[in-house]
Amino acid sequence: MIVAGEYQTLRIGRIAEPGIYLTDEQEQEVLLPNRYVHIDDKVGNLVEVFVYHDSENRLIATRERPLATVGEAAVLKAVDRNAHGVFLDWGITAKDLFLPNRNVPFEVEIGRKYLVWLYRDNLTGRVVATTKLNPYVNNTDICVRPKEQVDILVARRMEAGYRVVVNNRNWGMIYSNQIFTPVAVGDRLTAYVHRISEDGRIDLMLQQEGKDQTDNAATKLLELLRAHKGTLPIGDKSSPEEIASLTGLSKKNFKRAAGALYKQHLITIGDTTTTLNK
Repeated sequence: MIVAGEYQTLRIGRIAEPGIYLTDEQEQEVLLPNRYVHIDDKVGNLVEVFVYHDSENRLIATRERPLATVGEAAVLKAVDRNAHGVFLDWGITAKDLFLPNRNVPFEVEIGRKYLVWLYRDNLTGRVVATTKLNPYVNNTDICVRPKEQVDILVARRMEAGYRVVVNNRNWGMIYSNQIFTPVAVGDRLTAYVHRISEDGRIDLMLQQEGKDQTDNAATKLLELLRAHKGTLPIGDKSSPEEIASLTGLSKKNFKRAAGALYKQHLITIGDTTTTLNK
């Protein structure tokens, strides 16, 4: 069944003047307009597309990839409004995402970005947005476990760090003293569950803990050394800020990674330099 708001793999059924018509197993059709047609598209080929409703309520396919799909949170920019709501840029050239007035309990400023949830309207089948995330993202049921790798959406800057959406299900927190690379609201990142408190708070880290973390940091340090002709201007006595700026690692993780490479006789570590052994 062809529905809006999802990626679907469909078969090219026929070629027509406005584009190519894609079909599903029930022979339902959707148009892929000419601007998305490739020269090697032929009848019978399979095509992965995203489906949405156009301004005339027709299902349309696109090869563009939106910033979010149904069942996901996203941080999107408000670009226009009418009497019924606001339109958000979700990465599809020909169609903005609608945020109805009923789904936003505050005044929206055009040009600013807002955290929203995407869902399919039960009556129209259209994809719409809401700023009321509590029914969809909450910590009533924790769906992750400690040390698990998760996908996060950076949702809000806070005094202690960043509030994030974890796997599109739960709220989590990354604290500033655990961030060693640039982070911005709207970023989609990989993170690791550090701990889950008794009251359901999920604390995360952007780097793995333990041996896996050291192995990954050591690999990254080797790659950086090779990219900088075998020498980095950081060492045992470099400041945490210098190390984080150059490597994206905390000083502790840098020293662990450097120590592991030193034991393998791969590098030499000085006070302010690290050198790749020949």
